[in-house]
Amino acid sequence: MIGSSRPRLIVLPRQPNVQPSPPPTAASEHQRTTMPPAHPIAAVTHPNPYPYYERLVAERPLYYDTELACWVVSSAAVVTAILTDPNCRVRPVAEPVPPSLSGSPAGELFRRLVRMTDGREHERLRPAIATALDTVTKPDSETTIQRWATTLLAGRDDDPSPGKFANYAMGLPVYVVGSLLGIADAHLGQIVPWVDDFTRCLTPKSTPEQVERGKDAAVQLTSLIRATCHDRESELPNGPLHSLAHALTSIEDNTEEAVIANGVGLLAQTYEATGGLIGNTLLALASRPELLQQVASDLERTRQLVHEVLRFDSPIQNTRRFVATDGAIAGQPVTAGEMVLIVLAAANRDPLANPNPERFAVQRSHRRLFTFGAGPHACPGAALASTIATIGVNQIIASGLDIGPLAGAVVYRPSANARVPILGFTK
Repeated sequence: MIGSSRPRLIVLPRQPNVQPSPPPTAASEHQRTTMPPAHPIAAVTHPNPYPYYERLVAERPLYYDTELACWVVSSAAVVTAILTDPNCRVRPVAEPVPPSLSGSPAGELFRRLVRMTDGREHERLRPAIATALDTVTKPDSETTIQRWATTLLAGRDDDPSPGKFANYAMGLPVYVVGSLLGIADAHLGQIVPWVDDFTRCLTPKSTPEQVERGKDAAVQLTSLIRATCHDRESELPNGPLHSLAHALTSIEDNTEEAVIANGVGLLAQTYEATGGLIGNTLLALASRPELLQQVASDLERTRQLVHEVLRFDSPIQNTRRFVATDGAIAGQPVTAGEMVLIVLAAANRDPLANPNPERFAVQRSHRRLFTFGAGPHACPGAALASTIATIGVNQIIASGLDIGPLAGAVVYRPSANARVPILGFTK
């Protein structure tokens, strides 16, 4: 399965992150808040993109955006059609790896990610990921989440800054998934910035500096997951990495490299989505203090709250597909190679899927979620991400920490698809 030699863990210096830009003037802030987004990508980090999304659903559920040079789909029906259409692939046929990553360690990881494959290869590999995640039982995962939520919050009640929530929201998913993968506790703190750098280098608008940092992070994460595979094989015979290796053995020529890549993939895929979900849930509570009493010490009510945030203020706003061959989508002729931007957050606000979509309803019945996708590429870690956010938020509430200062205008992490608030930085 996996060899016995122990690879060397390479550690590179970590440069500081760029801080948010200075607050704008009152006039420019008012304009930023009231003006609709220029296009669906700008909507991701807009203060309130949802009226714009609702207009897209009502007026232009499928259209070609000349500025973005892609098709844009937004209604629940068309979004579902695209996500389940085998002619709409996760990568361009002629470009399985982004050119900026080609030939690099980050590109090798990207090429082996199950979520970045299609067709027969995806059909072969995806069950292995599902099997690996199934090895993490609900009691085991909840115990791990609770342990790290408690640990990461310890001592924060003495910190008066609202920024104390930022590291918690983004760090908790990495600590939890890293633990479930078998990474030693001593390494978990150092991999958070690596996962951050690797995630940033995967976006279409990554800067050259972000790409280079992501390549360095790929080296670090590859080395650490490889070491974990070797060091923990006998200790965690039923863990996700072991299960993934076992499931891939009969279908993958280079099992170890596929295990490593998809171990890194689980960390990266959980990072922004779950961190954003925790952050957006805290913002929902901060702006609706009456909900605090409803969810206090009630894990099931917190779970319902998290599910409504997934619909109302989705941490993943959109995803992309690429047309493989000439054909049609929702009756519209399309050409091979064209990109389709799927606005998941708009589909969540489609009144035909969720009546009265503008109403925040914790106990909404028959809620339909598009946040985790649909079809063959529906996120297999949806349940785990929701559970991490539920327990993570519940622990903050139980701790009595004041989340009131989080209310107000919010700065969002620059992104083309993830709506992740930078907790503690407001405009």
